[in-house]
Amino acid sequence: MVSKTDDIPASVPDCNPVDLADKAGDGAQDGETHHLKAPCEHSAKTAMVNGDGAHDHAEETEHKQDANDEADAGEESNEQEVIVIQDTGFTVKIQAPGTEPFDLQVSPQEMVQEIHQVLMDREDTCHRTCFSLQLDGNVLDNFAELKSIEGLQEGSLLKVVEEPYTVREARIHVRHIRDLLKSLDPSDAYNGVDCNSLSFLSVFTDGDLGESGKRKKKGNELEQIDCTPPEHILPGSKERPLLPLQPLNKDWKPLQCLKVLTMSGWNPPPGNRKMHGDLMYLYIVTVEERHVSVTASTRGFYLNQSTTYTFNPKPANPSFLSHSLVELLSQISPAFKKNFTALQKKRVQRHPFERIATPFQVYSWTAPQVDHAMDCVRAEDAYTSRLGYEEHIPGQTRDWNEELQTTRELTRKNLPERLLRERAIFKVHSDFAAAATRGAMAVIDGNVMAINPGEETRMQMFIWNNIFFSLGFDVRDHYRELGGDAAAHAAPTNDLNGVRAYGAVDVEGLYTLGTVVVDYRGYRVTAQSIIPGILEREQEQSVIYGSIDFGKTVVSHSKYLELLEKTSRPLKIQRHSVLNEKDEKVELCSSVECKGIIGNDGRHYILDLLRTFPPDLNFLPVDGEELSAESKRLGFPRQHRHRLACLRQELIEAFVEHRYLLFMKMAALQLMQQKANRDSNKTDAPAITETSDTPTVTSADTNQTQTAAAAAEPLNATEASTNSTSQTDSSAPAASQTGTEKEESSLKSTIIGSLESAATQNGECKSPLEDPKSREVVLNACRAVGSISNTSFDIRFNPDIFSPGVRFPEDIAEDIQKQKQLLKDAAAFLVSCQIPSLIKDYLDHSALPMDGATLTEALHQRGINVRYLGTVLEFVDKTPAKTQLEHFYRIGIMELITRCAKHIFKTYLQGVELSALSAAVSHFLNCFLSSFTDAVAHLPPDELVSRRKNRKRRNRVPGGGDNTAWASLTPSELWKNIASEAQSYFYFSIHCESVDQVVEKYGLQKTTLLREISIKTGIQILLKEYNFDSRHKPTFTEEDILNIFPVVKHVNPKASDAFHFFQSGQAKVQQGFLKEGCELINEALNLFNNVYGAMHVEICACLRLLARLNYIMGDHPEALSNQQKAVLMSERVLGIEHPNTIQEYMHLALYCFANGQLSTALKLLYRARYLMLLVCGEDHPEMALIDSNIGLVLHGVMEYDLSLRFLENALTINSKYHGVRSLKVALSHHLVARVYESKAEFRSALQHEKEGYTIYKNQMGEAHEKTKESSDYLKYLTQQAVALQRTMNEIYKNGSNASIMPLKFTAPSMASVLEQLNIINGIIFIPLSQKDLENLKAEVQRRHQLQELGKTEDSTEENPMEIEDKIPID
Repeated sequence: MVSKTDDIPASVPDCNPVDLADKAGDGAQDGETHHLKAPCEHSAKTAMVNGDGAHDHAEETEHKQDANDEADAGEESNEQEVIVIQDTGFTVKIQAPGTEPFDLQVSPQEMVQEIHQVLMDREDTCHRTCFSLQLDGNVLDNFAELKSIEGLQEGSLLKVVEEPYTVREARIHVRHIRDLLKSLDPSDAYNGVDCNSLSFLSVFTDGDLGESGKRKKKGNELEQIDCTPPEHILPGSKERPLLPLQPLNKDWKPLQCLKVLTMSGWNPPPGNRKMHGDLMYLYIVTVEERHVSVTASTRGFYLNQSTTYTFNPKPANPSFLSHSLVELLSQISPAFKKNFTALQKKRVQRHPFERIATPFQVYSWTAPQVDHAMDCVRAEDAYTSRLGYEEHIPGQTRDWNEELQTTRELTRKNLPERLLRERAIFKVHSDFAAAATRGAMAVIDGNVMAINPGEETRMQMFIWNNIFFSLGFDVRDHYRELGGDAAAHAAPTNDLNGVRAYGAVDVEGLYTLGTVVVDYRGYRVTAQSIIPGILEREQEQSVIYGSIDFGKTVVSHSKYLELLEKTSRPLKIQRHSVLNEKDEKVELCSSVECKGIIGNDGRHYILDLLRTFPPDLNFLPVDGEELSAESKRLGFPRQHRHRLACLRQELIEAFVEHRYLLFMKMAALQLMQQKANRDSNKTDAPAITETSDTPTVTSADTNQTQTAAAAAEPLNATEASTNSTSQTDSSAPAASQTGTEKEESSLKSTIIGSLESAATQNGECKSPLEDPKSREVVLNACRAVGSISNTSFDIRFNPDIFSPGVRFPEDIAEDIQKQKQLLKDAAAFLVSCQIPSLIKDYLDHSALPMDGATLTEALHQRGINVRYLGTVLEFVDKTPAKTQLEHFYRIGIMELITRCAKHIFKTYLQGVELSALSAAVSHFLNCFLSSFTDAVAHLPPDELVSRRKNRKRRNRVPGGGDNTAWASLTPSELWKNIASEAQSYFYFSIHCESVDQVVEKYGLQKTTLLREISIKTGIQILLKEYNFDSRHKPTFTEEDILNIFPVVKHVNPKASDAFHFFQSGQAKVQQGFLKEGCELINEALNLFNNVYGAMHVEICACLRLLARLNYIMGDHPEALSNQQKAVLMSERVLGIEHPNTIQEYMHLALYCFANGQLSTALKLLYRARYLMLLVCGEDHPEMALIDSNIGLVLHGVMEYDLSLRFLENALTINSKYHGVRSLKVALSHHLVARVYESKAEFRSALQHEKEGYTIYKNQMGEAHEKTKESSDYLKYLTQQAVALQRTMNEIYKNGSNASIMPLKFTAPSMASVLEQLNIINGIIFIPLSQKDLENLKAEVQRRHQLQELGKTEDSTEENPMEIEDKIPID
């Protein structure tokens, strides 16, 4: 059984080995105990250490037991680590003014601050912000942890005491009240601010699922469910409406509490009023149209006597002095009192996941027309450089660099410390990303003054809020030899990948800059934190390592070499020498561009990491260099826009893994030959035992920092598990390339025994190579695979090869030749192994992209850059099974076209001035998508300019801001440009002159194209139905373009410990130990929450797996609750129509059905189908699954005709993508037959069941239980048909007085429908008695031990319980 693991590479900091032995300590599973040792310097980024393959990390760790039973030192001390987190909580009583005391559950780790947050969120205390908590009259320190407070224990009474206001506190109070008033208003989510995002699940579940689960319908009320889906959801419908994407949420009809709440024009208070305690003045208009002026004073809020035009700060009579603004307003406005209470009730009822902020901003590409309301806080924010809670931090702006680097320096010796460190790193990163995004937009919108204002616009640089911003243009001809602006545009993303890689290796003492790349309005902005002191000195003086002129002058520094040496193994970078301008040797351990600067804070920074990974020779033609035959056959090398094209880290990992397998094979074969020779001589016999295999051990070991047993494991583990899943996917080709499993397993068993005996001391095998013959074997194998060492397997790349301007010393010429060869091999590996393996994965449906983003992700997982998309599509074109890849081909074409359009759009936008932006964007979209052939741009009417002035403006210099060149773009010209861009960038020919031809030729949908281009470029459009096909008027007007958002790339810091728990939990589940797996995953969930807060993609994956486990273990309500969280989180963090969200909706529907909520299950499935239609159309293998689900549920509620429409559609799609003879198709036939049986149309039922039976018989043989089941069902159907026929004959013969036998027409039972639902969703329950379970466990263990010795092919296939999760967890 195969369960997909994620591609989330967790990076392990230098951690102590964590021993995660089973808490249960159950003797039965001793052999399975999970030693999750992460040796220091070894990081579990799914293949960081050489040869430690890209297969599931947790999988390797299990195989270490036999070889490594002596526990590592330091393991015992960590036994307690895990327990620390689950410190028991306790309850305290809280007494607030005017409310009854209530109990609050708290945990000792919490800060007092967190109780404040809870009180500010609670319905009855939410209107208080300025208070202290007191225990026995002592004020508690806000930042103290609860466990450090003396006398605080179970049942203590904490009093909420109102404190006097300050200006800051008064502003916080007003801001908080405004947030409460806006809490149900989605406009922040539409505008993409404050990390708000949309969620629509509650519209389909009518509120919280947990509640509705209790009102279960009785069986006889089934008839009342209205099951008819809207027309556009039915199979075969060609409509793709946009409006249902964001259904109306009745909660969003805002309850108006106030008409206006704003700062008064009388602010700030004059000196004499300040001395009376006035802090600021507010102006308020109530719903009853009463205009009042309010003073915020140190004692609270009261009405004063000012009006709009006269200032009279004296208290009004009555003044209603109240400590909270809400109390004041409740006294003067009955409507406020009523609506505010109702609003808070609603706010608190919403699921917390609908309200919590996400860690990074998610933007929506559609939005309804939202009314722009008056909002004092928003207005104030826009005109102060406030970022987040800046004014809460002493010293105003944040020193981002200091924050980023100090969090990295936190200790990480044990689990609690690591959690604290990772939480801090994550928090600072998400704040920095938000600040950088905001700054980048301000820069492009022209709201920031440049530090070099005299230079032309594209050369300007900016500093704002302690962040440095530069534009992605080639200034000062820096990149002239590398491709000018194209290189300057690519460099920031390469640099970001470098920062990500060095950050993941996490070497102490080596620092990178906070880096965020923002694409906004056609410009690329790089935002970086500032190295202390770098602005005061010239670059030449500061750089003490690397080169500032691409290798003409180079310097080095011993400390940098020492630090970078530590990263060289995980990043596979070779230490090498280059020549400087005086022809002296300079030693480097990175590319020459990588610069080392010691900041004024004494830290060692590296920057410009754009060549961290070696160049991609397929896109870098070099004179006099020949590529390998495979590359040449596919038309490589090809000219690329720039010379910075480099291989992805994932590819390097996969390539090294592949080479490692070859290395093991060669060494093993030679050793076997030697052994055979010796056996014939008999004389050397004694020598065999010790040394014959040692060399391989050394080689495996020094590089594995795993034990050798694990090292050899990939030989068949890769074939068995990785190939059919999308674990890290990169290792799949390695195995598929190296011949059959059988020879591998025999080869494994030869090496493995002796490997284990010598595998000691964590990768350092002490025994020298005594035996010259073995040494020679290893030497040969090393040479053959291109290892840089002669005694062990170690592949590294020299990133400076083929860099223009870099010269190497003569004496290493041979080495440079080797390196060049290695690069050619890696480039060939990409086209000859990785691309075919990708296609193979799509053919056997182990990877299912649904849109451009998921397709790109799938390419990246295998280390294929998107510039290979054309090559991949050509490969598909030539595949014999092309029809089974139609969905993939279509998504690929769409991605290719929208990427070309994005490239053109980028330069198109750069020439547009701000006032014409919406007109320009709508014009571009018309040219791109509308069938209206002569789309004419509407230049914005210059309402503000008189005619005479207008003439003057015409004569200004071109490019002076009044650029209207964009208006001359025509659809035919745009599509010509797209075709030529596809040819020149992707080397792919699209022979189409208009959007309609493309849609016709490739079967695309215009709505989907619109979604893809909007997401890629950050356009937000008005949510309405667009008519794309009108030949008489353009589709879009400028009113339809609502906004342009930034597209942001940044580093995602990982929670490494949590990820390990998650992986070991998955591994347990795979072995069938569900309960243990469940515990580990729950633990992972705690740790994820600890690091990321409540919202994160990885938490989403965790919840989904938990829900699935709850479901399998029979806890349906719990499954429902976890899956509901997963859906909400996926909507909020990934987007409401992200493919992942669609999957989550489907799972939730299944659990709803199991909980008896049939109508909800149907609504959710219809939603999933609608989103699927919008995102990729009907013709997709995943659609068959959705339709089978819908058909089954409809069958269950006796809507037979509707059910048939969906099931027959599923049958068609399955036959197309899986081939008419596949088992999926057999199952589809069976489902259709059952519905026909319920309709008493036995002939059709028989016909379908016969088809199914034939498939089972041919595929599984006569004796298989499926074939038997099918044949029994056929017999039953035949009997029913015969009985029906008899009855009919009887009626014909005897007319009305015929004696009619009652026929059994059965509506299917819910249980039988659920059983079928489980089967199609890949969940198979095997009923087992306790005894069977014991036997099975023993059997699994026995096989496991055998597997350790390399005796069996693959034991994980047969398990106590098969859960085949089809969905890669992302």
